[in-house]
Amino acid sequence: MLRRVESRRFWRLLGTPEISSGDGGRRQVTSGVPPSGGTVFRALNIFDRDLKRKQKNWAARLPEPMKFDYLKEEVGSRIADRIYDIARNFPLALDVGCGRGYIAQHLNKETVGRFFQTDIAENALKNSLGTDIPTVSVLADEEFLPFQENTFDLVVSSLSLHWVNDLPRALEQIHYVLKPDGVFVGAMFGGDTLYELRCSLQLAETEREGGFSPHISPFTAVNDLGHLLGRAGFNTLTVDTDEIQVNYPGMYELMEDLQGMGESNCSWNRKALLHRDTMLAAAAVYREMYGNEDGSVPATYQIYHMIGWKYHDSQARPAERGSATVSFGELGKLNNLMSQGKKSQ
Repeated sequence: MLRRVESRRFWRLLGTPEISSGDGGRRQVTSGVPPSGGTVFRALNIFDRDLKRKQKNWAARLPEPMKFDYLKEEVGSRIADRIYDIARNFPLALDVGCGRGYIAQHLNKETVGRFFQTDIAENALKNSLGTDIPTVSVLADEEFLPFQENTFDLVVSSLSLHWVNDLPRALEQIHYVLKPDGVFVGAMFGGDTLYELRCSLQLAETEREGGFSPHISPFTAVNDLGHLLGRAGFNTLTVDTDEIQVNYPGMYELMEDLQGMGESNCSWNRKALLHRDTMLAAAAVYREMYGNEDGSVPATYQIYHMIGWKYHDSQARPAERGSATVSFGELGKLNNLMSQGKKSQ
């Protein structure tokens, strides 16, 4: 299936792990580490996590899972580029919600010494992509990381955190397992993801059934992401937004690919089935409102990229308020004097 991908970017500034063992020697989570400063668990239950695990396991068992990896591989490579931009090596790194290992395959052992990869889907871990970095696969939930405090030099996450029920807690867990001066580099789907599909389904369902149900999962707003990172304890934050547009032959091919990616909706309030007439109407609306001249239809994936550091005394800090020795007015006079000097030459 031929797909054409376009991308736009917007910037907005803003020792050895201990792993609990399960039955039969398979490593799995028994309890989560306490987030720094967190004493109350915020009980949110938006997504059916067991269903999401089944969806990801089903996708990983497909005869040709690489057929549907194009988006996750692209985002994984962009995260790797950001890691290469950081002028240091990372002896021990963690990938939270790794899937089939879409980040590790783009890194080398000169940059990352050892990689721990965690995911809720055991089949994704079993079918992980090859890499020259020594890796350890751990069956674990993003909200309950089974590692000690101050363990990893680098934590990464690609297109996984949008399915977490309690994102603030997950970010606190990531901050907890990072070493001081460690860095978190992640990416997750943003609020405008698949807006074409969402609008088409809502219009068709309203017209055919007199109302609509949510068929696209809710996403975090970019304005909230920087605040959540700061509240989790990260500093020197950077958040930027990518828009990746992929063209499909039609709406049904898009939905097939979403299922193959393991990205089907798992919200508790989802509607299990859509009437055939509603689906046909939605496909027609999609093509009419958003279709390209060649007959294909676009799908927009908005990607939030984030970078945050764990505090360390060696990090540069802003000067204290009121410590300046020159006012802005004097700086303006200095610029005028320099301009006059250049003219006199």
